[in-house]
Amino acid sequence: MTTAGWEHFEHQADIGLRAWGPDLATALEQAGVALTAVVTEPETVEATQAVALECTAADPEFLLVEWLDALIYAMATRRMLFATYEVHLDGLDLHATAFGEPVDRDRHAPAVEVKGATLTGLKAEPGADGAWRLECVVDV
Repeated sequence: MTTAGWEHFEHQADIGLRAWGPDLATALEQAGVALTAVVTEPETVEATQAVALECTAADPEFLLVEWLDALIYAMATRRMLFATYEVHLDGLDLHATAFGEPVDRDRHAPAVEVKGATLTGLKAEPGADGAWRLECVVDV
């Protein structure tokens, strides 16, 4: 798998996120887009403002949770949505920039508010080809 992407999967009252990419940083970027897509159509969000984010964890699974929670916190406190992400890793220290804009209720029509990432179904694993696949359920 050399391409990157994301999708949602059903999980009772919550929403599952699945993301993949040729490396962990790219898969984390795709997880960010999947998170945005829980709230609104990512294509409706303009990348007009940059927000720096950092987090760290002991392993890739918990790094996924920390990353999603950092995005959720930034969206809530800044009242923003993000369209694209640039993630750089130094081991398991994540340094990222999220690009987006303030929420426009008419244009973005937010569907739900994401409360946080959970440990339910949490996976972060490389495949035999070195590509990464991530899964996490978020509480909505």
